Amino acid sequence: MTRVLVVEDEPQIVRALVINLRARKYEVDAAYDGASALELAAARHPDVVVLDLGLPDMDGVEVIRGLRGWTRVPIIVLSARQASDEKVEALDAGADDYVTKPFGMDELLARMRAAVRRAEPVAPEGDSVVTTDDFTVDLAAKKVNRGGTDVRLTPTEWHLLEVLVRNSGRLVGQTQLLQEVWGPAYHKETNYLRVYLAQLRRKLETDPSHPRHFITEPGMGYRFEP
Repeated sequence: MTRVLVVEDEPQIVRALVINLRARKYEVDAAYDGASALELAAARHPDVVVLDLGLPDMDGVEVIRGLRGWTRVPIIVLSARQASDEKVEALDAGADDYVTKPFGMDELLARMRAAVRRAEPVAPEGDSVVTTDDFTVDLAAKKVNRGGTDVRLTPTEWHLLEVLVRNSGRLVGQTQLLQEVWGPAYHKETNYLRVYLAQLRRKLETDPSHPRHFITEPGMGYRFEP
């Protein structure tokens, strides 16, 4: 059974989420502030986190960074903040998706299911280990190693890397990447690609400003060069 951690300080929203999620056979834990959220996440190991940014004790972005220090659990931000730079900040900190309030329950549930699917292991096809001069990708183990050290990736970062690596040397269009990683409803969210490719370059490229492996084809898409 999928366990969800809801981090939200508005009791009405928490109640609505708990009722709807439990009715769909999810296990649900709720935290009303950031400190409790971090403690519950460590104790209960949720499969997905639904997180409000406007918490009473700390900004939700700090909660994202705290979680990303030790876990790759999918994080879906649920917030009234609609400015593009605030969305990018949350995604850049390690969130996997961003839903603005007011929200539709069916849409939130669909995004949760997609986030959980992205975090599930995928059976490898062909050679499961891809080696570059800078890092090694083990598709079967869902691990990336750079300089003898495992690199922490979020589920979405991993899924994006996996799609590019499986299409090594081939251009993967923006629409294809968005649909494969986030789903059909995201075909116009090109800012997601910009944020996540920048994250992968920072974590894996020797010189992120002059990438050797994650190549942008302006206006078309991206290509992985081993």
